[in-house]
Order: sequence, then C-alpha cells, then structure tokens
Amino acid sequence: MSSSINIEAIKTAKAPQAIGPYSQAVVLENLVFCSGQIPLDPNTGQIVKGDVQAQTHQVIKNIKSIIEAAKTDLDHVVKTTVFLTNLQNFNEMNKIYGEYFNKIFPARSTVQVTGLPRGAMVEIEAIALIPKK
Repeated sequence: MSSSINIEAIKTAKAPQAIGPYSQAVVLENLVFCSGQIPLDPNTGQIVKGDVQAQTHQVIKNIKSIIEAAKTDLDHVVKTTVFLTNLQNFNEMNKIYGEYFNKIFPARSTVQVTGLPRGAMVEIEAIALIPKK
C-alpha cells in the first residue's frame, strides 16, 4: 500500500528571498517548517542596522510573514531554534522574543554558533501548526 505525501513550498515577497537552494518554508500536512531567518530587510536584502534587539525584531517579523503565507500565525509556533553568535546577547534577544511569543511559549533551543550568514548576530528557525478550519 503506498501513500502520497504532499509537501508544499512557501514563498512570499513579504520576507527575504532564500539566499541559497532552500525554501522559505515547507508545509507537510498541518505543519510548517520555516527555514532559519536572519535579519534581512525584505525590501533591501540587507541586514538591518542595530543591535541584537533590532535584529531579533526583524528575524521574527520575517518568520511571521512566512508562516502567515502558510495560513498560520505566531500563536501556533510550537518549536523554535535560536542561533546566537554571542550568548552574552541572550537576555537582550529574549526580551524581544517574549514580545512576540507570549501566549503559550514554544519549545525552544538556543545555541551559540561561531558565525551566521552575512554577519548576522541572530538566526531563528520555527515549526508551526496550521490550525484546523
């Protein structure tokens, strides 16, 4: 017995375009797997200026735009992974993160990495649930 798996690529102009061979997100059944987002301004394609808080705002705005294109929202994010180039920035990132995820907090991992694309200080990937209609 064979089953058909339907995977859909998500693409929106409201978030930065992929800078490599990957999708902004993919949908599998009722789950959205959002690729890691760095703080690129979708209008300019450049990293936003400012500190880790400014970059975290942009990263989460990018995630929000992508998952909304998949017909869900930040309230349905169930898991995130946060990559920081310096864990000294954890508290500052966390303040902004808490402004966006404030109902049921998603499960989360946070790790320090030696570098991120384009010199970003933060990258976040997310998994969200698409609610039943």
